[in-house]
Amino acid sequence: MSETNTGNNKFKAFLKKKDIEISFKRYFIDAMGAMASGLFASLLIGTIIGTLGSQLGIQALIDMGGYAKGVAGPAMAVAIAYALKAPNLVLFSMLAVGAASNALGGAGGPLAVLIIAIIATEFGKMVSKETKIDILVTPLVTIGIGVLLAMAIAPAIGSAASSIGKLIMWATELHPFMMGMLVSVIVGIALTLPISSAAICAALSLTGLAGGAAVAGCCAQMVGFAVMSFKENKVGGLISQGLGTSMLQMGNIVKNPKIWIAPILTSAITGPVATCIFKMQMNGEAISSGMGTCGLVGQIGVYTGWLNDIAEGTKAGITSMDWLGLILVCFVLPAILTWVFGLIFRKIGWIKENDLKLEV
Repeated sequence: MSETNTGNNKFKAFLKKKDIEISFKRYFIDAMGAMASGLFASLLIGTIIGTLGSQLGIQALIDMGGYAKGVAGPAMAVAIAYALKAPNLVLFSMLAVGAASNALGGAGGPLAVLIIAIIATEFGKMVSKETKIDILVTPLVTIGIGVLLAMAIAPAIGSAASSIGKLIMWATELHPFMMGMLVSVIVGIALTLPISSAAICAALSLTGLAGGAAVAGCCAQMVGFAVMSFKENKVGGLISQGLGTSMLQMGNIVKNPKIWIAPILTSAITGPVATCIFKMQMNGEAISSGMGTCGLVGQIGVYTGWLNDIAEGTKAGITSMDWLGLILVCFVLPAILTWVFGLIFRKIGWIKENDLKLEV
């Protein structure tokens, strides 16, 4: 028994030395958040640049966007490894792991990258600087384990993620009111929590009506909190939350969860408005579904989706109803509804003075 305890203690000490922390925060908050950043810096920005190039007729921008989109897998994997505090040789080796995982994962590639990159990074960290030929051993172990895992399980992970996403999208098409509400509320909540709604939407390839509902839910949180807390945070808070992230309110939510009710109620309304009244679809890159008004990425995603649909012949053109729906769902309704709910909750004492005040 004592030998077992000694062995366990040595292994724990080894993991601590290698900075390997098996926890929800490290893998599902830090790693997923970093993965979303990697996607943003490759696939998403590449799509925006490419779309701009297409609209302006500038081939250099179209090519630039293509190069950026082409490194999405490596960008995600390196970002994940960086979040896991990988040493340099492990970090650089993740380029190959990310490329293999994303390519073999297909439509569900981001989820495959997340899972495989975490495993490969941690094994790479275990062997890092443990031998005199570290420059050979560490990349060999990291790339070997990562690529072999990609070959073995990435197609299944990608297929499973894609199937779940398709199920959600199918259900939203079938029951646009109820699913529009659920998707809007759940993705909106995920956006404000310290996890990545963008990574979740990307992993599930969430587009179409469900993507539109997700955009609506994220906007309800971001614009909602920005407007509702204007009394406390003024213009700075309006911009940082409305164009940045509603995650800034997480500390206040922990202190008083009731401040979260207004944006959630708003998302429960704007989701069905998006799916049932305006039939708003997000057919750009799936990561845009979970970005809301952050840098107006959600709205750019909807717009690029319109262009994609027109190019594919599934949409005749962009109508005034499309623009009206986008503006109402993403900006006007979240601002008005959350402001009204906020007034009510302030009057009944659920929201008190400075409950929404952001720390400077």
